[in-house]
Amino acid sequence: MSWLGLEGKTILVCGVANKKSVAFHVGQRLKEAGARVVWVVHTAERRDELARRLGDDDVYVCDVERSDQIEALRESLARDHPVLHGLVHSIAFANYSGGFKPFHETRKEDFLQAIDVSAFSLVNLAGALKELLAPDASVVTISISTTRMAAENYGYMAPVKAALDSAVVFLAKSFSALGNVRFNAVRAGLLKTASSAGIPGYLESYLFAEQATLRGRGLETGEVADTAVYLLSPRSSGINAQGIVVDAGMEVNYFDGQLVAKATRVEGA
Repeated sequence: MSWLGLEGKTILVCGVANKKSVAFHVGQRLKEAGARVVWVVHTAERRDELARRLGDDDVYVCDVERSDQIEALRESLARDHPVLHGLVHSIAFANYSGGFKPFHETRKEDFLQAIDVSAFSLVNLAGALKELLAPDASVVTISISTTRMAAENYGYMAPVKAALDSAVVFLAKSFSALGNVRFNAVRAGLLKTASSAGIPGYLESYLFAEQATLRGRGLETGEVADTAVYLLSPRSSGINAQGIVVDAGMEVNYFDGQLVAKATRVEGA
């Protein structure tokens, strides 16, 4: 048995969109560790697109905005995989189709949809699947490194992720009455993913983040996945109701001398 102790464990991974997704990387790392991965995707079309990459693994379709589909997912899993040792929640959505808008112009319907898909879906899935979770199961969601920084182009998703981070704590507390199921978040820095590409001005933000890390190199999706896998493993049994920041030291390095010099350099001087 490997150090992680994940051999033979069944882990449900929700939210894979393509090969660049955090969820996809988590699933691949889990399989390398000997775990059985069960996937959940948003649509049947997405399932068909990913069929070649996911091989013979079981793949279920669930639109988390629809309670009937969550119930159908529960019934299918109860039949096919009645014991889940872990759950990965890597689901988020924001409507950026209108381009950048000041935060005070956020539309109510967009904000509420983002809350439903990106935060409440964790609560909804955990509640629906609670009887399938092993007594010592681990639930891991993917959040962002900080919700205290007003990145204007990210907009209302930061408050939504703050709600997700808080939900982790409250779920850990409420599930503590049922057993030893743990809830934690991997709070990731900026990544190169297909979903992030839809954020207005994201490329510029990512390029800055690369320079702001202590190592001067951007965060890799695999590094976030590795942290999630550790939190899913029995080796992290003492970690509960936490948010683990994975940002290559970016949050402590905004006053790096070279960054300051670039920001304060006088043109033509």
